[in-house]
Amino acid sequence: MELEKPRDGGSGEGCLVGVVRVPVKIVALIVVLPVRVVWDLLVAFGQAVQRHVLGPFSVYVLQPVLRGIGWVLTVLLKLVFVWPWVGLGRYVLRPVYEHLVAPVGRALYAYLLRPLGEALSWIGRGGMRYLLAPLAKGVMWLVWALCMTLFVWPWVGLWRYVLAPVGRGLAWVAAVFHRYVLTPVGQGLAVLGSAVYRYLLRPVGVGAYAYVLVPLGQALVWAWHVAGRIVRAVWRGVRLVGWVLVGRPVSQVYRHVLKPVGHVVREVWRTVRATVREVRADVRKVLFGVPGREPARSRARTLGSTTAAGTNAPAPEISLQEQKQG
Repeated sequence: MELEKPRDGGSGEGCLVGVVRVPVKIVALIVVLPVRVVWDLLVAFGQAVQRHVLGPFSVYVLQPVLRGIGWVLTVLLKLVFVWPWVGLGRYVLRPVYEHLVAPVGRALYAYLLRPLGEALSWIGRGGMRYLLAPLAKGVMWLVWALCMTLFVWPWVGLWRYVLAPVGRGLAWVAAVFHRYVLTPVGQGLAVLGSAVYRYLLRPVGVGAYAYVLVPLGQALVWAWHVAGRIVRAVWRGVRLVGWVLVGRPVSQVYRHVLKPVGHVVREVWRTVRATVREVRADVRKVLFGVPGREPARSRARTLGSTTAAGTNAPAPEISLQEQKQG
């Protein structure tokens, strides 16, 4: 059965395009075209009014009127806020400053403030030199003497006349004690310790190592080896018991029960899959008139076989592992 190919139209447009295009053209002719005409007329009217009415009116009427109003406002603002203050500063404050304030200030500075400043400066220099400087020196000397009396001279005297002599005496006593007491005692203790080590500790240590530690170590090594043999024997027994109780029953169940069941399930699965493949090929042959082609994954190798699943050669009855063992 062959499918018929669609016939190509001469204009390349379907009936759906014609159905949509005709209403669109009608709407554009009835609605869009009048709106566009009205809009173009309004634009042309606005341009004409701007060019022949508003432009000359703005240039010859509105701009001169606005310039006149601006000039009048400028004159009024200057008359109210600028010219009064300028006249006040030029004709009142400046003459008063030049003819009254400045001469009075210069005279006041020349005949009162300057002599007063010079007198105060002379008094200050004299007071600093003959009063404050000696007073400051006396106060500093008193503070220095008080600090030395409280914090320096007592500690210096204590160190010089008490601590230093006591320290020198203690050092002399310590030197005499070290020379005539500690040195002889230390030498005697050294001789005694050497004799004790040579004639007591060393023989005792050698005897203890030779007659106690060495036999004890040999006994521990022998006990370690014996314990290792016992543990190995126990492990072999446990492994044998585990094989008898668990391993052998499991292997027998796998060999005589699970393995045959697996072979039966595999054969059933192969039969079902081959039947499904044949039915699918027959359906394709009926629908399309050609033998169906199996996909690549259906021709994959099966478990325990050396050929593709789509071939007619039967799979071996035993698995690859049994073939290798055989």
